[in-house]
Amino acid sequence: MQPPWCGISSRAPGSALPRPRREDIGLVRFNALSRDDTLTALLSCCGSRRWAERVAAHRPYPDAESLLAASDEACYDLTAVELDEALAEESLSPQPLVGARGPGTLAAHTALRAAHAEYERRFRHVFVICLDGYRDEELLDQVLSGIRTRLGNEPDEERTIAAEELRRLARGRLIRLMSSER
Repeated sequence: MQPPWCGISSRAPGSALPRPRREDIGLVRFNALSRDDTLTALLSCCGSRRWAERVAAHRPYPDAESLLAASDEACYDLTAVELDEALAEESLSPQPLVGARGPGTLAAHTALRAAHAEYERRFRHVFVICLDGYRDEELLDQVLSGIRTRLGNEPDEERTIAAEELRRLARGRLIRLMSSER
């Protein structure tokens, strides 16, 4: 099945209008999706069904900032059960990080797996962290540092931090969704 935006020209030949920004094109496409396709796309950004339904319900969005604001608001309003649902949809097994190469990498990944297991035992959900803005070679250190620091948190404090990290992840995923050419 072809996406509904195939064949739509961003600029008519001979038009003096400026070419729309890439994120504007993604937003136009997002706004044009069927409800089911919208929910599928949104659930790839955050695993809470209610979050996805709330964000989808406010379409069409006039600009990317409005979409991101709606996403943030829906994340802030997640109940404990909805947060659990979203966290359960995150990857259950830590993946090797891009850019993590060189001496000590195997040992670092072993330490990371052990830290993930301890985190999940202690808090009963996966460790989530938003790594947007970090270079590839910084990712492994950021995850190891973050998980070690957060293992010292009290469960209520950690749920608040995990919810904020999940909000940041959803925001970054939405931005990438808007900029993808699909």
